[in-house]
Amino acid sequence: MLSLTTGEMNAWIAGLLWPLTRILGLVASAPLFGNAGVPMSIKLALGVLLASVIAPTVPAVPALDPTGWAGLLILVKELLIGVAMGLAMRIVFAAIEYAGEVASMTMGLGFAVFFDPNSRGRSSAVSQFMALVATMAFLAVNAHLVLLAALAESFVALPISETPFSGNAPLELVRWGGKIFSTGLQLSLPIVAALLITNVALGILTRAAPQLNIFGIGFPITLGVGFLTLSLAMPYLGMPIVNLFNAGIEAGRAVPRAGANATPPAPPRVQPAPG
Repeated sequence: MLSLTTGEMNAWIAGLLWPLTRILGLVASAPLFGNAGVPMSIKLALGVLLASVIAPTVPAVPALDPTGWAGLLILVKELLIGVAMGLAMRIVFAAIEYAGEVASMTMGLGFAVFFDPNSRGRSSAVSQFMALVATMAFLAVNAHLVLLAALAESFVALPISETPFSGNAPLELVRWGGKIFSTGLQLSLPIVAALLITNVALGILTRAAPQLNIFGIGFPITLGVGFLTLSLAMPYLGMPIVNLFNAGIEAGRAVPRAGANATPPAPPRVQPAPG
């Protein structure tokens, strides 16, 4: 007759529960996986499926009661690690959406806003378009698979243990968060520059011909130049977006690396889609 001790049952439960917590933290916060349109049951099933694959490869977990205080602290620690890794990639999408916001305001489309189910707020039409482009590129270059590979390697970089989490990890995430504004401005720079030249030209035209109704012709011209510049710039945004994905994955890897003060081997990088 099969008999199990309490220690063996706790080890089995902890061996699945703690990796599952880190995985669910990433699934809940990472783009695409944590989209508000994905049902909660699908997210939970995906987390359980990933945990069943990753858990057997995880280094030995501490022999602690998962329902005790020490076990609950490990649970919270694993959740924070997963959420931080997902937020590192979420910042990439926030930077791309910010580029769309800057472009939209410069074009004069600040009034054309939609409800964003992810942020529970309003975002411009150009920002929504940029977010959709980023999502398609995220899938086209298999960045979601590289992100999952980085998650699996995080269990080696920062094994499940009762060691307190280092304070360097949140600092790394905060530093990476500053990239939202700088990267967003860089991505929107072609549109901003083109519209700046257009506005200067319209100002000169108004001074040369005061009888022209600048309010009547200015908005259609700036709007047309903005869309034209956006369409011309889209083919050249592939490599910058791929570089952003790689930087986001590296920032996610830096979270467990900073928490463990270790340097794990580099995972596969995102490669541009052929063609």
